[in-house]
Amino acid sequence: MDKEKIIQVISGLVPVVVPDTSRDPLEIRTDASDLRKLAEILRDNDQLRFNYLISLFGIDWQDHFTLVYHFESTATGQSLIVKTDIPDHDHPEADTLSDLWKTAEYQEREVYDLMGVTFRNHPDLRRLFLEEGWDFPLRKDYRDEINFIER
Repeated sequence: MDKEKIIQVISGLVPVVVPDTSRDPLEIRTDASDLRKLAEILRDNDQLRFNYLISLFGIDWQDHFTLVYHFESTATGQSLIVKTDIPDHDHPEADTLSDLWKTAEYQEREVYDLMGVTFRNHPDLRRLFLEEGWDFPLRKDYRDEINFIER
């Protein structure tokens, strides 16, 4: 399936999708409120079958966060990048995808632990690397008074 066909299938099911066909793999932007619906379509649609979440990471832009998801269909060999912005920098939240892809469970915990993004309905959202009480070291506003690290 080519990029245009993937865009056609997704655009027919989710209204807020902005594709970037100049990139390889295909990159799609969606609103955070539509992320969960888009993820279910990517996994369950018979034409798409994106059954593997390769990676998830977050980017701190000082005034908002961006979550970046890399998906792959092991059935078709297609890859897809989905990006979504979280505008509330002080209390960033997104819906969990851990019930759709088990690989999301630890990846969401990592983003939570290092950046402070909360994933609603996550089954075990707790620190993965750092102890409770630490701030979020990958945020742009992170300050470590003990080691004099300032971002």
